[in-house]
Amino acid sequence: MGRQVVQRKPTPEEIIAATGKTVPDIIAPNLRVLFCGINPSVYSAAVGHHFARPGNRFWRSLHAAGFTERLLSPFEDRDLLQFGYGLTNIVDRATARADQLESEELIQGQQQLIAKVQQYRPRCLAILGISAYRTAFNRPKAAIGKQDESLHDAIVWVLPNPSGLNAHYQLADLQRVYRELLVAI
Repeated sequence: MGRQVVQRKPTPEEIIAATGKTVPDIIAPNLRVLFCGINPSVYSAAVGHHFARPGNRFWRSLHAAGFTERLLSPFEDRDLLQFGYGLTNIVDRATARADQLESEELIQGQQQLIAKVQQYRPRCLAILGISAYRTAFNRPKAAIGKQDESLHDAIVWVLPNPSGLNAHYQLADLQRVYRELLVAI
């Protein structure tokens, strides 16, 4: 914190060109929580930061639930490490919408995610998207919240996708379920 944060809005051409690109993980050993998105948006890939699309509610949900003392900008995503949190995705390639991913990509991404959890040993893996979790982990009846299984000793917790496209959850709902995770850990 205290460093200058450069924020910029990508051009429409940069957003289109970001399809299929990746956003680097923000990860370190022994994190309290490794937050795992479904995949980066093309907006996030264009600017190189997680959950950067203006309508995404991840940063507001984290702050409102008490994970961070102040509202962080997507351009401060690396600052999460100092709080003991990290960011990754099930699938690395950026798309305009998560429904543009194939089931096979989610299943393959789950294998890569398991390897990351084994290597970095977070205390909790929080997957942000129930439908993606159900597909990737072959858990068709899974519900939001703590899962019955752990992954290399990491608690597995499923949270709603914070995308502005997820109309099932308003910000107050996201705050409540994210807070349940914070209290549990």
